[in-house]
Parts: sequence; structure tokens; C-alpha cells
Amino acid sequence: MVRHDIDPSKLKLDSRGLLPVVAQDVATGTVLMLAWADREAVEKTLETGDAWFWSRSRKELWRKGGTSGNVLKVEEVLQDCDADSLLYRVHPQGPACHRGTRSCFEPATGELELGWLSQVLEARKSSGDTSSSYTAGLLAKGRPRIAQKVAEEAAETVIAALTLHDDEGRDPEDELVGEASDLLYHLLVLLLDCGIPPRRVAEKLAERHRETKT
Repeated sequence: MVRHDIDPSKLKLDSRGLLPVVAQDVATGTVLMLAWADREAVEKTLETGDAWFWSRSRKELWRKGGTSGNVLKVEEVLQDCDADSLLYRVHPQGPACHRGTRSCFEPATGELELGWLSQVLEARKSSGDTSSSYTAGLLAKGRPRIAQKVAEEAAETVIAALTLHDDEGRDPEDELVGEASDLLYHLLVLLLDCGIPPRRVAEKLAERHRETKT
């Protein structure tokens, strides 16, 4: 259920019947995107728990992630002091930007950030739907199997790197990127199974970086 203290009928919409909505990641505080909503979009957001907006270009309602699957699960909706803009506090189920970045305010060539994937994996674990979720099925098989997958993907990543310049009629860089993606994914699943949040790894890396500079 979405937490809120809002009466959509009392929101101050502009001459087009719209107001701006900022989406913020609950876990990190990161501003993910800015979009527009009309009264119906706000009502559907409060009713469904998914972020709904109004497309000014297509002139229609749209649910974030309806095509990509990168939905925004809304935990809380807040209005500003003038009731003419809203803040959606959300749990992103993937990159918020259509360019594949976590936030629309990050450069498309930004650094690798996997917090969104960690949240998706936690949701898959909570669902327990082993019939349709590879993640839930892998977690159900237990830690030895997960660890085995990490080892397998690490080996395949090494092989892809060592054969990077082999001419076999394929895209070697794409293959390496694919294997590295598989490795990172399975490593995050292993951390999840062990109850270790990825931020612990980020903190350790930052700590080591500071140590090398002192």
C-alpha cells in the first residue's frame, strides 16, 4: 500500500492539467527521473503502487516500465508545500532511464552501478516463484550450486578475455561483456544468499582506496 496524505482532487495542476513528479530511490536517496502526471495518473499510482505518468508527446497515460519491465514500485507519495508538485519515493526494478542508466541525471557513459539489480534480486527472492524466476530457482538450489555457478562464470569470463582477439566470426568484445555480466549477476546472487548487502563490498573497496592514498 502506498503511504500518502494526498487528495488528488485538491492538487494544483497547471493549465494543461498536469504537475511535475520527481521519482526518488528510497534506498539511496538518488533522484531517478522527472516526469508529468495528471489527476488520473496520480490516482492510478496510489491505487496500484506502480508509478503512472502522463506522456506529453503521446497524449496518453503510461506506466513506467510497462514495456521495459523497469517499473518503479512506489512506497510513498509526498506533495510539496504548494501542492503543485509531487515526490514519488520508489523502489526501482531496473534502470530508471531509457538509456540504461540508474538515473536520468547520470551520463549514459557513467560508472557501473548495480544497486538496482540487487533490489531486483531481493524481490525475486521474496517472491519465491521458482517456476518463472531463474533467480528464485537458483536460490532454492542452495549455496553450493550458486557458488558453482560463480566459478563457472568466472572461468568463462577468463576464457572470453584470453580469446578476445581470436577471429571466429563473432563479436569477441560482446562475448566478454556477456560473460562478465553473467559473473556479476551470479556474484550478487551469492552475496544475497549469504545475507551480505552489496554496499559492504562498496565500502570495502572505498576503504582500500583510502588506505592506498595515505
